Amino acid sequence: MFGARHPEKAYLAPFLGFLLFLGLAGMVAHLFDGSRHWALSEPQYWAYPLQSFACSVLLILGWRSYRLTAPGFSTTALALAAGGIAFVVWIAPQCWMAAAPRTTGFNPEFFGAAGGGYLANVGFRFFRLVIVVPLVEEIFWRGFLLRYLIDEDFTRVPLGAFSWKSWGIVMAGFCLEHARVDWLGAFVTGVLYNLVIYRTRSLSACVLAHAVTNLLLGLYVMKTRQWGFW
Repeated sequence: MFGARHPEKAYLAPFLGFLLFLGLAGMVAHLFDGSRHWALSEPQYWAYPLQSFACSVLLILGWRSYRLTAPGFSTTALALAAGGIAFVVWIAPQCWMAAAPRTTGFNPEFFGAAGGGYLANVGFRFFRLVIVVPLVEEIFWRGFLLRYLIDEDFTRVPLGAFSWKSWGIVMAGFCLEHARVDWLGAFVTGVLYNLVIYRTRSLSACVLAHAVTNLLLGLYVMKTRQWGFW
């Protein structure tokens, strides 16, 4: 971030902030594994809301740089289709390939199955899942890095410009960002979202596709209680 120009900071800061809180949660969980206090043994229940808040602030500060505009009808249709297909790919192993259910993860009933704690837990989780994550990741991967790898002055590169180098590195990074068990799903999803940006040249369409995938996945998780998916 030091020495970066303002446009670079706007595109990089939310993603780096997102990773910082992930690392913080992982470090606390590792250092205090087995602690009797949930804030130490299960830090994701406070770290993720703080992560969402911090990233939201950074997104607001950089909003003008992203130039997100409402996609047209055909662009929206493509984004919805890509998001839906990606969702099917994510759940395919458990639904049709007899893979073991993924029951370990962020449990929205951690503070109880009803009441204010439950509603806050679910609300923050869906806010992060459907709004924060799609914006942070698409702004970085397809808004910034896909163009930066073509020209360091990425603002001169139009959205959706293609090169094999940028395609390959973004695909690899997008996969490695996810757990190993999710690499196949992440790869197919990355291909779909890349196709959206190449076809529509709309960053908003990529954000929409990602949001649709995550919303459907969140609803699936709530229905099946497979917390490991999110």
